[in-house]
Amino acid sequence: MTTIDVYDHAIPAESHFGYAQAIRSGDLIHVSGQLSFDEAGGFRPEDDIATQLAGTYANIDKVLAHYGVTRNQIVSQTLYVVDLVKNAGVIAEGNRAYFGTHRPVSTALGVTELTFRGQAVEISCVIDTKLPA
Repeated sequence: MTTIDVYDHAIPAESHFGYAQAIRSGDLIHVSGQLSFDEAGGFRPEDDIATQLAGTYANIDKVLAHYGVTRNQIVSQTLYVVDLVKNAGVIAEGNRAYFGTHRPVSTALGVTELTFRGQAVEISCVIDTKLPA
């Protein structure tokens, strides 16, 4: 029987919107769209794509730490980016810095807006715990 392990950052939005940050089901971990929020669940900084990207990856790292997995086990990511054409270079640079030589499959979608005013990026991903760390 497959067991399910749910992870939350313990921020108000999780109960307000009714979602989990991640769910492990068997060997896979599905991570909800992560964004740049602080420990209290406040979002910032507005419209600063590089800082938001770093904060978003930092929140993905919290999920990885909870499950005892690494970036090398991320098999796919989906990036939602406001003004993608303008921000593509910053996204590419941040992505390379985060993953190093590891290259998960990746889809970047240009969107007109995200949940919070000034939010410029959101990233969801899938992790395979059977891959080498």
